[in-house]
Amino acid sequence: MFLDELTLASLSSEGVVPDETGSIGLWRIVVVKNLPYKDMRRVGKVPKFLAQRLFPSAMYSIWLDSKLRLNADPMLIIEYFLWRKKAEYAISMHYDRTCVWEEVLQNKRLNKYNHTAIDEQFYFYQSDGLLKFNESSKELVLPSYVPEGSFIVRAHTPMSNLFSCLWFNEVNRFTSRDQLSFAYTYLKLRRMNTGKPFHLNMFKDCERRAIVKLFHHRANETADPPPANP
Repeated sequence: MFLDELTLASLSSEGVVPDETGSIGLWRIVVVKNLPYKDMRRVGKVPKFLAQRLFPSAMYSIWLDSKLRLNADPMLIIEYFLWRKKAEYAISMHYDRTCVWEEVLQNKRLNKYNHTAIDEQFYFYQSDGLLKFNESSKELVLPSYVPEGSFIVRAHTPMSNLFSCLWFNEVNRFTSRDQLSFAYTYLKLRRMNTGKPFHLNMFKDCERRAIVKLFHHRANETADPPPANP
């Protein structure tokens, strides 16, 4: 288990400390230092999108947000979401929204990020061809333009790795709200790699909820303010 020093100190203050072998339960603890960003929300995007670089020998990876716990065998998850669907990347649709326009408004309404930074990102995507989601379109290539990004299953194939790197590039240069950049990244990948199919399985959110348990953040924790426009 990879932990930053602040998280390890927080766990230790609650009595959860590594044993003499440096482990907590079954997990061997590795303390990471010299983090690439001050904003911890950005730091979390590194393992989320770049698992193939952190673990170059791994053939598969499963991403879970810290608020979720798996209720199923990881191998069965890989079999169901990837092998059975002949996919190399699996992510669920958002439970409520399908259009990036709706996601932008919701992020502003809840002050998830600096509004000017959101607008800058959104206007750039529109200028580069991003259109509103239209479920009746004959050219529809995704069942939704907004994912529920808390659960991702992927094979470390060349196209899956490329998509993950491109998605990371978007959250690095714009806001860290990855739901805003998912559709743009996917559509541009298809546009720029017409001869290389990318097999993505975008499934209903009820399937995600069936295999994970949600642990809400503590009520006494104060939400961080939206980051300033860099």
